Amino acid sequence: MRPFPSRGLYAITQSANSSAYTLFEAVSAAIRGGAVVIQYRDKNPTDAVFVARELVKICHQHNIPLIINDDIELAIHSKADGVHLGKEDGDIIEARKRLGDTAIIGVSCYNSIERALTAQSLGATYIAFGRFFPSSSKPLAAPAEIDILRKAKAAIHLPIVAIGGILPENGGQLLAAGADLLAVIGGVFDHEPEQSAFAYQHLFDN
Repeated sequence: MRPFPSRGLYAITQSANSSAYTLFEAVSAAIRGGAVVIQYRDKNPTDAVFVARELVKICHQHNIPLIINDDIELAIHSKADGVHLGKEDGDIIEARKRLGDTAIIGVSCYNSIERALTAQSLGATYIAFGRFFPSSSKPLAAPAEIDILRKAKAAIHLPIVAIGGILPENGGQLLAAGADLLAVIGGVFDHEPEQSAFAYQHLFDN
């Protein structure tokens, strides 16, 4: 298992309307551009185990973790480094029991410090807040206030991930408020992924 990084760009795959091999190329390019963790997110997968296993290989060649969105079973079968859980995606304790002590378990906390504190107490590896800005990938997601990051930084000792419409132009304010990692879907994978990922790197240089 690769450890979860403490800071950097967290790239989440954009799998719609692309072949598996196009996805593999895009993920490799995002890693070359500086992504420090990849999440495999595909709401309508055709061969999820194959794709996830190949992504694990790509990520591990670069010594970074591959996290599966929503699916504990897929994380087990693909030997991924962990899973990311939303509200409807299962239980932290169950995920820890099935994936093991060293697995990464991330939890979506939306705009709720209470949910984040509960996740921390149940053994989550990191917590995620958002969406902070309008997002084409998550257009119906409830908005989060930037102040939630300040509250989380004061109350929580886990890495804090921000997500939702994050661009190189607006990500700095989230880091300044307390985010450790910026989770990006379209901002990386809607364009040329290596150059797009690289564009976020100056935010982490300070």
